[in-house]
Amino acid sequence: MHSAVVGFGLGFLVAVQLGPMSLFLIRSTLRGGWRLGLAIGAGIALIDGLYATAGAAGAAPLLAIGPTRVVIGLIGAGVLLWLGARTLYSAFRVRTGGELESEVATPRRAFLTSMAGTASNPATVLSWAAIFAAATAAGAARSAGGAALLVAGVALGSFTWYVVLSTGIVGVRGAIGERTTRIIDVAAGLGLLAFGGALAWSTAQER
Repeated sequence: MHSAVVGFGLGFLVAVQLGPMSLFLIRSTLRGGWRLGLAIGAGIALIDGLYATAGAAGAAPLLAIGPTRVVIGLIGAGVLLWLGARTLYSAFRVRTGGELESEVATPRRAFLTSMAGTASNPATVLSWAAIFAAATAAGAARSAGGAALLVAGVALGSFTWYVVLSTGIVGVRGAIGERTTRIIDVAAGLGLLAFGGALAWSTAQER
């Protein structure tokens, strides 16, 4: 139980940090509602759990291989840049109401997009590998059972934060007008482009 609690705390606290997928979730929940936010949160939490598992299994050295790290990094940058450009396009569209039906993502598409965006950042698995090393040293994952509980806790903690975030956004959604929503779209789009550009730059520097 101690391992699960530690994992939950780690997953929750890591998820709280503002990142590209958090921006994606905030913007998408404002536009599409609670179910869309939950789908994105579930996709992020699933990848966090899988990467935590990879970190526990010692898979991090695979990313030390130059070509592998570069390819994954460039894919990740491409995904973030695409999301950013699409969000900015949406923000500058002239609307009198909500989005066109063709522009509203389904929960399934949002889930898959959040998985791709989270999985294609090679720094994620390295971060979880470091976290697992610290947790193991502290006695939270010294056995196979402890490691499994830690991983489950990470995924649950991560998902819990995104449930809280999505619920909070839905709570204020009614008080936010279309103009404010477009401003948030612009901020989210620029943030995604910045994260994507930074990832592309750091990946290019490693070549």
